[in-house]
Amino acid sequence: MSDDVKSRAQVDMTDEKTVQWDMSKSMSYGDYLGLEKILDAQRLLSGQHDEMLFIVVHQISELWMKLILHEVNAAIELVQADDLEPAFKMLARVSKAQTQLVNIWGVLSTMTPADYTAFRDSLGHSSGFQSYQYRLLEFTLGNKHPKLTRVFAHEPEVYAKVEAALHAPSLYDEAIRLLARRGFDVPADKVERDWSQPYERDPGVEAAWLEVYRDTATYWDLYALAEKLVDVEDVFQQWRFRHMKTVERIIGFKRGTGGTGGVSYLVKALDLSFFPELWSVRTSI
Repeated sequence: MSDDVKSRAQVDMTDEKTVQWDMSKSMSYGDYLGLEKILDAQRLLSGQHDEMLFIVVHQISELWMKLILHEVNAAIELVQADDLEPAFKMLARVSKAQTQLVNIWGVLSTMTPADYTAFRDSLGHSSGFQSYQYRLLEFTLGNKHPKLTRVFAHEPEVYAKVEAALHAPSLYDEAIRLLARRGFDVPADKVERDWSQPYERDPGVEAAWLEVYRDTATYWDLYALAEKLVDVEDVFQQWRFRHMKTVERIIGFKRGTGGTGGVSYLVKALDLSFFPELWSVRTSI
């Protein structure tokens, strides 16, 4: 017997002696993760094979969004406290999690138009447009639109969460307020404003970021924050594009189940920017 085989055999024997086999009085892996609830949450309404794929992809997406919101909200608190180093790790994690959301469209795109048509009627009026976590994420990053909260009015607890995110400063709002606290000449109406209204690009904010980019040694942490934000938006836009192309591939230009224009609605989203000055400033650097 080779040393490698002996080594593996010894590990197996050690595992046999140390593994806790009787879990009747202990918390198990499944208990900790709540696996019974998670794995029992795929309720097929049509009996069609591909409905399982559709449900699992969207449930996984919601779990990734839950993690992203957890990290973004923590990063906001750190930016508010002018404690940027730990926020960088959180925002880097957000970008990595977003990459998983981008990749999952590749799995869903294995579904053909015929596959989807076989169970589409079972969805009724349900639609990704009604994902409150997605709306929370857009609001938290900075894409505010008050009218979009109405779709959640029938769920008081969800509606309260979305309204709270709508009326709170976004991650980008807090980054701009940080610039002001650091002494940059940021317009007053960007430091205090009605946070529920869409953010509009401002040349004064761009000038402040330009100062940061032109002297990265002096403003290294602000420069690093800016680039982390660009990373987040970059991957978010990749997600939007893959979403649009996957929908086009599967249903063409039909209207969405929730009443949106489908592909036409998703195309418009590609023009939206969370951090507009961080993109426009690149022309001036």
